[in-house]
Amino acid sequence: MAFPKSAGAAGFVLLLTGLPSAAVQPNALFSDGGVLQREMRVPVWGTGRDGEQVTVRCQSQSHSTVVRAGKWRIDLDPLDGPGPVDLWIAGDNEVTIHDMLIGEVWVASGQSNMDLRLMSCYRAAEEMANSANPSLRLFQVPRDAADQPAVSVKSQWTPCLPKTAGNFSGVAYFFARDLQKHLGVPVGMIDAAYGGTPAEAWMSRRALQSDTTFQSILDEEVQLIRDSPKNMAKYQQDVQQWKEEVETARAKGLTPSRKPDLPFGPYNFRRPTGLYQGMILPIAPYAMRGVIWYQGERNSPRAYQYRTLFPALIADWRATWAEGDFPFLFVQLAPFGKAASQPQEAAWAELREAQLITSQKVPNTAMAVITDVGEEDNIHPVRKQPVGARLALAARALAYQEKIVYSGPVYSRMRVDKSRVVLSFTNTGAGLESPGGALTGFTIAGPDRKFVNAQATIVNNEVLVWSAEVKDPVAVRYGWAAYPLVNLWNRDGLPASPFRTDDYPGLTVPPAPLSK
Repeated sequence: MAFPKSAGAAGFVLLLTGLPSAAVQPNALFSDGGVLQREMRVPVWGTGRDGEQVTVRCQSQSHSTVVRAGKWRIDLDPLDGPGPVDLWIAGDNEVTIHDMLIGEVWVASGQSNMDLRLMSCYRAAEEMANSANPSLRLFQVPRDAADQPAVSVKSQWTPCLPKTAGNFSGVAYFFARDLQKHLGVPVGMIDAAYGGTPAEAWMSRRALQSDTTFQSILDEEVQLIRDSPKNMAKYQQDVQQWKEEVETARAKGLTPSRKPDLPFGPYNFRRPTGLYQGMILPIAPYAMRGVIWYQGERNSPRAYQYRTLFPALIADWRATWAEGDFPFLFVQLAPFGKAASQPQEAAWAELREAQLITSQKVPNTAMAVITDVGEEDNIHPVRKQPVGARLALAARALAYQEKIVYSGPVYSRMRVDKSRVVLSFTNTGAGLESPGGALTGFTIAGPDRKFVNAQATIVNNEVLVWSAEVKDPVAVRYGWAAYPLVNLWNRDGLPASPFRTDDYPGLTVPPAPLSK
């Protein structure tokens, strides 16, 4: 069977117009200018006519299979990099895919802070102007929820250029740029993020049914879908009223109010499993090294539940890709809201704790702490460069086994010495420090569980915490607020994660309703 080199995959779409709909079609990830994962098997798959024989050739390899139930898949043995290589796929028709590099592929997912475009990040104009990189390729998964497993998506790989990078995830771009700088190989980033979405939207039905603690999600989903007709009718009335208010506000030179939120229902992109089926299943099992994830804001009212929900999501994706426990790197929530000068309870603090617990209990995970990049009045802080850089450090350590410090200090244990608490940490690197002066962000409590601001100092790579108001301390907290003011770092330039030594019930036990 011939494999012509004259037509690329993008151009070949035009040649398929007159062919039957069952003509062999590779998944959209197999398009001109893509990146294939090095050093592991490479699944290649798509759709075709039942019974049709499909052959895939790349480098010296040639493998064939038969289409069943409209689908086919062939696994290539590890490829020799860095390319470029051509990928030939043939059945009743033939497709040639050109200029595929062989390097490192990562998936970037989550909600709005992962979705935030490079054009909206700090120093965007300068970053975009300097973004041209022929060995960095970007693939953007269209934002779409689905009630049935999607087979493919309408997208293609694009080279990293000033005119393309600006519309890509800022965090994913900075991560890839830093990673490629240290690895010296091509990097492909698959951006599958959607703002305002909860973790359960990114999980399979199977995963949500696997733990009774998630039953509240499924139960409320049933009720909200049952109520969706009346809720949608009210929404349409609210939108009409909102439109009238907008016209009035603009006539008076005022800022219009925000459009009402779409109610929960079968049409809502936040619904459980919707994004998993519409944005994750279509890109799995594309061979990749790991995942970077930035999400949690939407789940903060149910932060305690996130302790089990988030690990379940990680396990779900690992099962979906069937690549083993691939690295799953995530970002702890940034500070947001009014800066805290006094002890306070906060759902965001509890969500950060759930993320910290996940990093400690789930194998091959790491967490990037960003307590230094928050903005009081902006839930989407624009300084994404440190976020990408810290994720890249974690990738170098976990995925590529570099012997580097990739985490800030993490609380490990405490002991009481008279009226002081002595705290020990892991990941202290070259030692603890407090940039900017005396340590801040610590609170302390006695048996009455009433926390007060505390003094703290670093002694022999430990932290001593005390307050004249607490003679018999039993618990210490650090950075326990929606917007903590903190400055405990290691000398390797990485901030410590917020933590608490107690396990007192918080604001999110039991979990708040799904619709909140």
